[in-house]
Amino acid sequence: MIRVTRVVTATAAVLALASAAPGPAFAQPTPGPRPDAAGPATGPATGPGGPATETTGRPTAGGLPPGWRITGTGSGRRLVWTADRPVAMGDARIEFRSGDRLLGLPTAEPDGRSFSLDAAALRIGPDDDLRVLSGGRRIDASAPRAPRPEAFRQAAPSEAPMTAAAVDPGTPGGHRTVTGEYTLPSVTLPGLPAPVEMRGTVVGPADAPAGRPLVLFLHGRHGTCYTKSGETSGDWPCKSGWQPIPSQNGYLQAQKLLASQGYVTVSIAANGINGQDDQADDGGAQARSSLVRRHLAQWADWAAKPESAPAAVKATARADLSKVMLVGHSRGGEGVNRAALDSLYRPPADQDGHKGPVTWKIRGNVLIGPTIFGQNPVPDVPSTTLLPGCDGDVSDLQGQIVADGTRGVSAGSALHSSVYMVGANHNYFNTEWTPGQAKAPAQDDFWNDGENPDPVCTPGKGIRLTAAQQQTAGATYIAASARLFVAGDDAVRPLLDGSGHKAPSAGPARVLTHAVGGHRIPLVLPGAGPAVSVTGGRICAQVDPDPKRACLPSGTVGRSPHFAGWEANPEPGRDAVALRWTAPGAAVTVRPAKPVSLAGSRDLTLRLIVPPNSAGTQLDLALTDTSGRRAVLGRTTVDGLPGTDRTASHWAREVRLPLAAATRAGLDLKAVQSLELTPRSRSGQAWLMDAWGWRPGTPAVKDAALPRVDIGRLVVPEGNSGSRTYKVPVKVSGEGTGQVRIFVRTPGREEQITSKVVDVRAGAQTVDVPFTVQGNTRYGYDTAYDVAVKAVRGAVVGSHLGGLTARNDDPVPAMKAVPLATSVTEGSPLVWRVTLSAPADVELSGDLALVPVDRGPELSTADVDPKWLDDNFAAKPDPSVPLSRVREEPVLVAGIPAGKLTADVAVPTSRDRVREPAEKLQARLITYNEKWEQVRGPLLTGTVKDAS
Repeated sequence: MIRVTRVVTATAAVLALASAAPGPAFAQPTPGPRPDAAGPATGPATGPGGPATETTGRPTAGGLPPGWRITGTGSGRRLVWTADRPVAMGDARIEFRSGDRLLGLPTAEPDGRSFSLDAAALRIGPDDDLRVLSGGRRIDASAPRAPRPEAFRQAAPSEAPMTAAAVDPGTPGGHRTVTGEYTLPSVTLPGLPAPVEMRGTVVGPADAPAGRPLVLFLHGRHGTCYTKSGETSGDWPCKSGWQPIPSQNGYLQAQKLLASQGYVTVSIAANGINGQDDQADDGGAQARSSLVRRHLAQWADWAAKPESAPAAVKATARADLSKVMLVGHSRGGEGVNRAALDSLYRPPADQDGHKGPVTWKIRGNVLIGPTIFGQNPVPDVPSTTLLPGCDGDVSDLQGQIVADGTRGVSAGSALHSSVYMVGANHNYFNTEWTPGQAKAPAQDDFWNDGENPDPVCTPGKGIRLTAAQQQTAGATYIAASARLFVAGDDAVRPLLDGSGHKAPSAGPARVLTHAVGGHRIPLVLPGAGPAVSVTGGRICAQVDPDPKRACLPSGTVGRSPHFAGWEANPEPGRDAVALRWTAPGAAVTVRPAKPVSLAGSRDLTLRLIVPPNSAGTQLDLALTDTSGRRAVLGRTTVDGLPGTDRTASHWAREVRLPLAAATRAGLDLKAVQSLELTPRSRSGQAWLMDAWGWRPGTPAVKDAALPRVDIGRLVVPEGNSGSRTYKVPVKVSGEGTGQVRIFVRTPGREEQITSKVVDVRAGAQTVDVPFTVQGNTRYGYDTAYDVAVKAVRGAVVGSHLGGLTARNDDPVPAMKAVPLATSVTEGSPLVWRVTLSAPADVELSGDLALVPVDRGPELSTADVDPKWLDDNFAAKPDPSVPLSRVREEPVLVAGIPAGKLTADVAVPTSRDRVREPAEKLQARLITYNEKWEQVRGPLLTGTVKDAS
């Protein structure tokens, strides 16, 4: 096979990509090991959560930005970006994009600075806007510094103090606590080659009766190993002389608080997953679910047979596995979401790392700064999502989708709360990720720099919390969730459901909440329910590159967590209502598809977004019934969150107005026809996420019988002739029928992602998404037909990525180089022709590796055209050096376009007036075979004679 692994020149790199097949629209699993194999990131604490990384080099003639290059050729071609310093291992995924188009998810190279992506099927040219994103934020040097308008240099005006709640879940209970650890044999999980540790840190009440609820903590993706000298790595298992980073010990404050209140807690280690999840298309969510459920199964066994439990478990009160709450930080948040889903709806056997029965009941989840790459939250398990306002890792705050993504999917009785903690960062919820508290090196993840300190999130400035303040507030709201979800104490609900109350124990932390589900009746759910119509405003798309359709144009200062991107862009089915006014009084009317009954509701509640740092946005709210009767409910005032260009602060505030005014006006609450919002501020903007009828209380949550959808990938041979049609494999388990939205990208139309809503029924094995594969006898690349899926109504989704891959089954043509002009007078070019034995469907390239001449003078940098020298090697004629030493392992690349048989490689020489002997240039054609073995061609020699 014709493959090379060394760096090629940028001009040739762009040529090599320009005629290749289109790039993937969806993130794809990364390929297996290569000669320049990728590994987990290593090194110190800079990268996605630290200062914007800078790249080395300069713009090339081919148009690739600094720091970008191409390695390899053919099916071994890689697109590589290199930072000037190691990029810290974090929870957000690194993405390569061209503008808004997702090229794919690269893997980290062993140097900790470079990231590479399979580029065999990418089409990239000099006009492409290559970008590196992490958590929705650019981290490459070409990222423009966002403007810092005056409005974003100061935080929003302080709001009135929040009302203290009647209960304070942050107050320690009366139980004496005990702490211990257990270590069990490691386990092998599907998709991970190395075994994963089974370790837990237990904190529980020592003096409580048996039958205590169990709270399990799962940390996120952090470095895995460290040395006493301050090195960290992402290896697994740890090398000799290195120790595992004890991330599982980072939640002891919250564990001790819960234990004092009568809960048994365990925090489990997951370094073994962190060190291997870069090869998983779901970022390790299924593996983390399997690990959580392995521990829960073990705790269930210990509850049944206490004598078999380890000492740390025996020292605490016996756990009741019918009352379980999961707490997950970052990728651990997505992991516990999947664990809850897998506990209700069994995953496919080949994905499941826990084969035994489900002997536990998960009553609720707490997710701290979570990722949710799949954007398919489990709808019928109550949840609290903590969103850190100064998160520098998962900086798009995509965890908001844990709440938003449940709307309309199931019965809706589970409460899903979002808790926005102003001034909190990502790492400090875990003491082992906090400088001054951690055993291993740790960092503040928020992106900052000395030249341009952030006015909101810089430590010691604005509203930034200290580590101790953040950890105390976090523990308080974890305890509040346990008290509501597990203990069933409705008195704590106002701390979580948007009622505007604050827990005294949270101290100075400003903690804001809103919620969906619970005792809410949907009035309007743009994009998440039946269609709505709007007059006076517009329906806007949450994810769309077109600024005419988008709710927020790309690059908006203070991005929105509600509009976090996904696998598809644009993404139909996610909408909001946009309001914009330049004078008060012009009403915006929103009408549901059919009249809605709000009977039994006490209040009308809305989730409204206003721009960060804005204050005093005023709106009058009114309802109209089917008879035309109109009732003004009152006026609401909404303030924006503190925000800058480095935060995701377009976050919805929950507002409520009593429906008593509607009743007094004679409005028929059983037949509400429209919602009217009338701006009373002089000018402004707002976005309506949804509107509901609300009443107090926490309803009992019942498990819904829903079908579960898992998309697979079918791999088929291309074939030599004719065409064959295949359907995407899918497993639909569970019960009943539901609807999902299927997103499809076929090769050649990557910019046009199509989607449709389809019905699914338990037991089905295919989805009606056919792909036709055309056979031929020409060499080409594997072709991916990609599919992504989201739940719409009455269904849940596990594995959300899949499709069809057609494997190339034709041999690569043989390549050779022959001389065309290899004995010339200076001023004329040396020319070799590289030929293929047969045309291919893709461009193929070979290296002419320059080697020192065996004897006599060698052609130097002073003997060739200066522009050619600069274009190919970024070198200058002076000082003069032999061309074989112009750089390390210099090569000239011959790219043969698809369908062609030849390409010429020319070395333009320059004429001078210096008398000198004939000079030589020697090169060797280098290719690689199917086994990645290097194939060295014969030595090629060119001679340049003096013209004088």
